[in-house]
Amino acid sequence: MLCALPGALRTSSAMGRYTPQTPCAPRAARHPLRVCPAPRSLNTPYRKEVPPIDFCHIPVSIIKRSAGRSAVAAAAYRSGTKLTNEWDGMTHDYTRKGGIVHAEIMLPDHAPRSFADRSILWNSVEQIEKARDSQLAREIEAALPRELSGEQQLALVRAYVKDNFVDKGMCADFAIHDKGTGNPHVHIMLTVRPLKENGAWGAKCRKAYDLDENGQRIPDGKGGWKNHREDTTDWNDKGNVEIWRAAWAACTNQALEAAGHPALVDHRSYKRQGIDKIPSVHLGPAASQMEKRGIHTDKGEVNRQIAADNKLLKEIKARITRLYCWSKAETEKPQTQQSSLTALWEAQQQLNAPHTRTGKIRALQESAALFSFLQANGIQSMQQLHEKIADMNTRYYDLRGKIVKAERRIAILTERGEMWEQYNQYKSIHKQLAKVKPEKREQFEQRHSRELILYDAAARYLKELKDSGEAITPKAWQWEIDQLTAGKQTDTLAMKSMREDLKAVERLRKTAEQLSRQERDKSHDRGPER
Repeated sequence: MLCALPGALRTSSAMGRYTPQTPCAPRAARHPLRVCPAPRSLNTPYRKEVPPIDFCHIPVSIIKRSAGRSAVAAAAYRSGTKLTNEWDGMTHDYTRKGGIVHAEIMLPDHAPRSFADRSILWNSVEQIEKARDSQLAREIEAALPRELSGEQQLALVRAYVKDNFVDKGMCADFAIHDKGTGNPHVHIMLTVRPLKENGAWGAKCRKAYDLDENGQRIPDGKGGWKNHREDTTDWNDKGNVEIWRAAWAACTNQALEAAGHPALVDHRSYKRQGIDKIPSVHLGPAASQMEKRGIHTDKGEVNRQIAADNKLLKEIKARITRLYCWSKAETEKPQTQQSSLTALWEAQQQLNAPHTRTGKIRALQESAALFSFLQANGIQSMQQLHEKIADMNTRYYDLRGKIVKAERRIAILTERGEMWEQYNQYKSIHKQLAKVKPEKREQFEQRHSRELILYDAAARYLKELKDSGEAITPKAWQWEIDQLTAGKQTDTLAMKSMREDLKAVERLRKTAEQLSRQERDKSHDRGPER
């Protein structure tokens, strides 16, 4: 006989059917499971026409010299071509790169027709930008829906690029990549400097005078006027990123609908959708190449761990949802029709009894695990089991929230540590530059261009971090990473322990379903009563 623990656990209200990957409403006080807002009876069959909402990750980045990057090199890599950067004389050959489905340049009407040549376009960009920290191009990357054909994917990209960038005056160079591994995507490179009506490059910014309440210039006390710089276009407006991402989601959904597919995408992050799924980190070109060659990188290891964590979270959530629905349906039956846990446990010993020694040992272990779970939690009735599953769901969300929060914080702290190491690695080169004689300074800068660019990028990152009120504390960052990692490991072990308990309860559910089928078969064999 199983012994019940004293005290009744809280009961839960009716719930709707769970739809995987669909954004769900936040948990309410009387709603133990985070479920889709449209309630349906448990007996209502799953509606396949209800599409899942996928988060489309659309990174937007700037290609800049201060990060050691080149617009020509990026264009060569994206298009799988061989290009020479006339600014530094380096040749970038990616003609052996596979998976390039289509590459194309789209230009505004007033752009020189010669810019249709990839080499001319991006070398022109490199030549017009003189500074060591120049912003050369903007890049947008987006996943393409696998439901669309190659022609439909190309039409989607062309429409999106024309409406959002080319019609605004930008030159666009895009490449569609698909290696047949289920990850078709597009890289879109955009110019950041405007073109004049005559086709010549214009200025990125201009001087604007500060005015008083009467519209008059304000003296600066030095014989001049107070002024500031303002962009000549709105392309760098921070709100554009959200607009471009929303536009991509809208274009994608429109293309899917036109092709007869109900699948939907959402440009909002998992967090904004109310989904605690952990996003992966961007590898970057260097790490991507190393991973492709079978060389494991730190960022690659992070992504593999994130993938494993997401798989575990998804698996446990699915198990909890199935068991919750089953146990709730059982508790809603009349008392005389409810399955007895004792009877189910005994029936489990008889049904599908193994004949091999190994099978008998495994069955004995499974039976012992189930008995231990029921006894340890004082579960004697189906109502108590249902309440325990509801509590496990609450515990699941608590653990999941902690794991996701830890992963996100670790990613931030890891980036800070990497930039600190980069700063110290090239600091000596920067100090040497200050001691170089003026007549040899340019030669030194050319010889150590990469090191100086990386130093400047790290120094700027750390300065911005300090200006925001954050202290530069590498040891404290590492200590926090270690603490978060240890805590996450503990929470993950708790998740895995919960999974084993759920597996034990699933054997009860399987037994109940087998008994139900047997009863239906017996009823069918007896035939209708006369």
